[in-house]
Amino acid sequence: MNILIINHYAGSPDLGMEFRPFYLAREWQKMGHEVLIVGGTYSHLRKKQPAAGLEVIDNIPYFWLKTLKYKGNGLKRFLSMIQFTLKLILCKKFFLKNFNPDVVIASSTYTIDNFAAKNIAKKYNAKYIYEIHDLWPLSPMELGGMSKYHPFIMLMQWGENFAYKYCDAVVSMLPNAKNHCVEHGLEEDKFHYVPNGIVLEDWNNAHPIPEKLQNRCNELKAQHAFIVGYAGGHALSNALNILIDAAKLLQQYHDIKFFLVGSGVEKNQLIKQAEGMSNVIFEDSVPKLAIPNLLKEFDVGVFGAQKCEIYQYGVSFNKMFDYMMAEKSIIQYIETIPDIAKIASCGITVEPDNPQALAGAILRLKQMPEEERRKLGGNGRQFVLKEHTYSVLSERFINIMQIKIFS
Repeated sequence: MNILIINHYAGSPDLGMEFRPFYLAREWQKMGHEVLIVGGTYSHLRKKQPAAGLEVIDNIPYFWLKTLKYKGNGLKRFLSMIQFTLKLILCKKFFLKNFNPDVVIASSTYTIDNFAAKNIAKKYNAKYIYEIHDLWPLSPMELGGMSKYHPFIMLMQWGENFAYKYCDAVVSMLPNAKNHCVEHGLEEDKFHYVPNGIVLEDWNNAHPIPEKLQNRCNELKAQHAFIVGYAGGHALSNALNILIDAAKLLQQYHDIKFFLVGSGVEKNQLIKQAEGMSNVIFEDSVPKLAIPNLLKEFDVGVFGAQKCEIYQYGVSFNKMFDYMMAEKSIIQYIETIPDIAKIASCGITVEPDNPQALAGAILRLKQMPEEERRKLGGNGRQFVLKEHTYSVLSERFINIMQIKIFS
């Protein structure tokens, strides 16, 4: 089977996020399928940007369409989306010259690449699948406060409705998105859930963290610090301001250290918020393959999100599965269903926007006997190994495609 993945922001362990297209492609290649990933030359998620044209990364072919550079969520980012979508349609004979897809997957987070995916699928008599990362345009409406009458939102709504009407299947990373999709025109039996996960190979061959960062961790351990760790993006949606507020409430506990590793548009503001606090430490992001060794240094892994109704559809955060795979007990401050921390018996969930509750959960885990924390961490690891390895997820995804092709 020839599988075309369309993802403007596609990345790799070397380039940076998004990682999912790379990991799925690698697993599908192991099964004997051919995969081509088409992305844009610029993404705000990557740490390195590729050049236009064909590139092979770890035996996976990528074709990079030239797209605008942009900062933030302004006009240039929107124009980059339009540019990428149009080039998919106008240049398809060029990047598909030696590749006839059996399946076309639209997977760019925003919805208008569905127009191109349908166009390509029709041209090559292929099946067309819409992969949902976040629900757009609901996400920018709920998290960004945009009106449903904003021209950008109306265009994205058109793209979403188009996808549900014409796709052969929806594959969602969000477990509870089915009703939303059906309300916007999807046939119920076309909805499928395939979440994010981890790659065992990466964990078995993890890279060391940078020496400077390792020395910092060693210093904290020598001080018998209890490390509350966060590894990931520093964006408004991550609600790290709540974590800083919780740290303020725990300043009298000199052995509790908050260790925030990553980058993002909110990082400078967060550093300013934590000014004068000796219990909060900021560090730069580390390569994807060094994440397992970074997480070994944490005592507890923490993450959260803004209080928002959109999370009723579920979440599939990579960092959650990474923490669990690292056998760390977790604290999540978010309102979502299902509650993975509860299902997997691997940690504590508290309400969002409540620093007091978060601080209380941190103290509860700190005061818990180490053996009990290890048990929670072990529960999380076993849950991930059973349900969330990419070998399992990729097979689930390929079965959906094969059913659609041969039905």
